[in-house]
Amino acid sequence: MAEIITDGSQKELKKHGSDEFPLLVSYEKLSGYKSGSFLWHWHPEIEITLVLDGQILYKVNQCTYHMKAGDILLGNANVLHAGFMEDMKDGKYVSITFLPKIIYGSYGSILRRKYVEPFLHNFSLPAVYIDYSQPWHEIFSEYVREIITLYEEKKEFYELDITGTLQKLWRCMLQNLPENLPYTEHSKLERNRMREIMDYLEHNYMNKIQMKDIAEEIHLCESECSRLFKRYMNVSLFTFLQEYRVERSLEFLLSSDDSIMEVAQKSGFTDSNYYAKVFSRVKGCSPQKYRKQNIRKDM
Repeated sequence: MAEIITDGSQKELKKHGSDEFPLLVSYEKLSGYKSGSFLWHWHPEIEITLVLDGQILYKVNQCTYHMKAGDILLGNANVLHAGFMEDMKDGKYVSITFLPKIIYGSYGSILRRKYVEPFLHNFSLPAVYIDYSQPWHEIFSEYVREIITLYEEKKEFYELDITGTLQKLWRCMLQNLPENLPYTEHSKLERNRMREIMDYLEHNYMNKIQMKDIAEEIHLCESECSRLFKRYMNVSLFTFLQEYRVERSLEFLLSSDDSIMEVAQKSGFTDSNYYAKVFSRVKGCSPQKYRKQNIRKDM
């Protein structure tokens, strides 16, 4: 089973491409991950996700996208993101992950300063969703598919061809973004604090957690800690924690014979009835039904 390995700040440790050509095209499916989802992480690369089959509930910072086959999402660099099954349906996808420098070349170039950095640093642009609601989405999609084909075939000059197509894709996106798009830039300190919160939750979700514990961890007062999380994720920290515990419980639910009470306790819930209530709200069915349906699929 696949697993996203992260460091203490929730940064993914997997290398995407090489130092010589930092771009990777990979095929994945949600059912290939231990919990049937890839959980919250970030990386300095931009990631383009094309859904091939099924559907994905994709979350980027405070935004949620209900992706279906054919939809594309461009996730900005350094954003927290995660993907989940929706209605217990698997999602197959291909991702193009690359460092922005492929587009602009040298650090001091006008391409970086004028066309790339303003996008990377705009917090109001965690992602761009391609759902074919606008004419330019079709053109963007063609560029994405062309990059995938070039990468797979790896013919002579394919690195040049991919770079050129990526630049055309970038231009297509920039020229079609709303002119009055708000610009919001968050400090590096705030981003790091959010990553510390996510890391704390990952390593302590199975235990009792109070706001004061997290606040002490990132050296903030409880109220500011709460506001910071709500500002980034558009949901309260407590609600997020309960949903995160449900996602982590799936591994125990599907890969063990533990009772529902034992699964609940391992996932940080002290009450199995409350666990079932939260589970039903998040997944749309009871833990028992989810286990029965998904174990049957694996047989």
